[in-house]
Order: sequence, then C-alpha cells, then structure tokens
Amino acid sequence: MKHIFWAIQTAIIYCLTLAAALLPASIAYRLGALAGLLIPHIVPKRRAVIIENINLSLPFMKSHQLWDSKCEDAGELARETFKNLGRSLMEICRLYHGRGEDVIANMEIRGRENYEAARAKGKGLIFLSGHCGNWELMSLTLSSLFGREVSGVARRQDNPYLNRMVEQMRSRYNSRLIYKQGALKGILSALKKREMVGMLADQAVFPEDGYLVDVIGRKAWTSKAPVIIARKSGVPLIPVFIHREEERHVLTFYPEHLFSGDMSDEGIKKETQALSRYVENYVVAHPTQWYWVHRRWKRAGAAI
Repeated sequence: MKHIFWAIQTAIIYCLTLAAALLPASIAYRLGALAGLLIPHIVPKRRAVIIENINLSLPFMKSHQLWDSKCEDAGELARETFKNLGRSLMEICRLYHGRGEDVIANMEIRGRENYEAARAKGKGLIFLSGHCGNWELMSLTLSSLFGREVSGVARRQDNPYLNRMVEQMRSRYNSRLIYKQGALKGILSALKKREMVGMLADQAVFPEDGYLVDVIGRKAWTSKAPVIIARKSGVPLIPVFIHREEERHVLTFYPEHLFSGDMSDEGIKKETQALSRYVENYVVAHPTQWYWVHRRWKRAGAAI
C-alpha cells in the first residue's frame, strides 16, 4: 500500500508542477507571489517560526553596515519572504519541466573571474552557499553555465518514485545529487576526480557535527564539514550566492576563501565561524531571501 500511495503522490506532484510550468513566465511570477502568501495559512506553525527568528535577529541586522531593507518589522519581512518562496517554487517547476531556460539566460553573473581563478588551479572545486534566494536555481545554473557536472549534497526523499523523478529532471541540467547518508565519501571521490561540489552550510547540526558560533547575533550549531572537507581535499572553496532583483536573478562568485594552517580544534572552529559570516552577510543584505522557516538556532540555548 505504501508504494501505491507513493506512486499516486508522485503522479499528482508531477501534474501540478507541469501545470505550473506551462503558465507564461509573467503570470507564473505573479501567481508564485500569491501562492507564497498562502503558505503561512497552510502551515501556520512555519509563520510563527519565521516571526520568532526574524524578531530575535532584527536588532543585529539593523545595526549591521549591510542593512538596507525597506521592511521595518518581522511581519513585513515574513510576508516578503513567503512571496519569494512562492516565486522560487514556480521557477523550479518551470526548470524541472524544461521550460525555464529564459530564467537562466536572463541571469546576471558577477565575480566570474573568481571562479576562473580557482578553476585554473586544476583541482576540484567546492561551492559554499546557503538556503538563499532560489538556491535550487543556483544549483542547476552552475551545472548548465559551465557545461560541467556539479554535485549537490541533499537528503534523499522518503518517496523513492519522487526521488527518481527529481533526479531525472535535474539530469537535463548536468546536475547530480550526493545524498547525505555517506556523503563524505561521495564528496571526496568527486573532488578527487576534479569535479565541482556544492554545499549549503546554513542549517543547524548536532553538537558532534559542528561548533557553536555566532550567527546573526546569536549562537547556533554550525557544520564543520566544509572546513574539514576543503582542508582534507586541498581544493579551492568559493562562496557563491544568488539573489533576486525584481524579475531576474544575480549569481555572485566571491574570491576563494583562504584557510589558515591551523588544524587544531580551535582553528577549525574559527574557520567555521569565518565561513558562516558569508551567509550572515547575505541575510543582512537580502533579509527576505533567506530560508527563515528553518529552526536555525535550535539546541543552542541549552549549550550557552
């Protein structure tokens, strides 16, 4: 019975996403924003999480030099965040069904020379980012843009039919998934072959998997994996982020992050903090384009 349910669920999702993909781009953009506004009504607990996260982060963000938002309170920021999530969802539907080439074609690329400089070293490459902007679009664009396979680290779907469908849809963009279970081996293997791997390192981890560092004014458990993998593999690590400007996207490559030679526990913690600053700066600069829905600071209170 479980497999029957999974098959029906996948068929429904396929049909709904196809219907969204067939809409003209301008209509899909506006409809996406409206759909995003329905999210807090469908899952009201998620809105409560966003409001709490933003309220506790606002004092820090407003005092930061990169703060330039027109939204003044948590309610307004949450509303714009949901609208962006809705727009991103519609774009992903179009991309997955092979109708989003215009989204990629209209994207502005900044800092491409930083990518070229790192790639010129003749090694693999780690792209460091977070759940910022339309991060799925960013993942597919990186693969499509350079004509080289980029592997992203993700959780395997419980529904195997849905998982297979997503894999097939992503494959048209030369994009591959490395699943979290046993991910370290897959990542190191890809980097050894001089391939490129994308890592989203902005979600809460268990204490044994990271360090308690400053994140937007509060302590949060942050993964140490990007630091350890970059140091162990010896490949360049480049922060890369995507943000929305009206109806287009901007993809920005930052200079390669240069690690210190300190591989002590304290040294790795300092580097974990340094990498976390890239995401923090993004959130302050684009506060409605980060995934505030996640409980980023969970488990941190008891450890402080």
